[in-house]
Amino acid sequence: MSITPWCLLGALSFAAIAHAAPDKLPGELVYARCAACHALAYDRVGPHHCGLLGRRAGAVPGFAYSAAMKNSGLTWDEKTLDSFLAQPMKVLPGTTMTYDGIPDPKERSDLIAYLKHVNDSPECRTSGVPPH
Repeated sequence: MSITPWCLLGALSFAAIAHAAPDKLPGELVYARCAACHALAYDRVGPHHCGLLGRRAGAVPGFAYSAAMKNSGLTWDEKTLDSFLAQPMKVLPGTTMTYDGIPDPKERSDLIAYLKHVNDSPECRTSGVPPH
């Protein structure tokens, strides 16, 4: 069996493209959905996510939260985020986050792992946002 030069060239080109593509954490792909309203290091329609884990819900200074969020008593950790992200409006009636949620437990887990990971990223470290 012989390999034609064109076939070999195609295989090498594919390998080069695949190698050049940056690796993304699975949660980063899920976070792309959040980016419509949130950013890591600055507030948008929703509050920033740098320093989210360990932060009390409704506690970003200067952000206009709903009364439901400010008075929730929640502190964001893996368990509270998982529950909230599954069904935000059911977990916290009155929240202004009108996203339906992430029903897939694996996607939620990936997203939470990504948020933990980026908290140590240069973007978060240089943002001036305190860890929580």
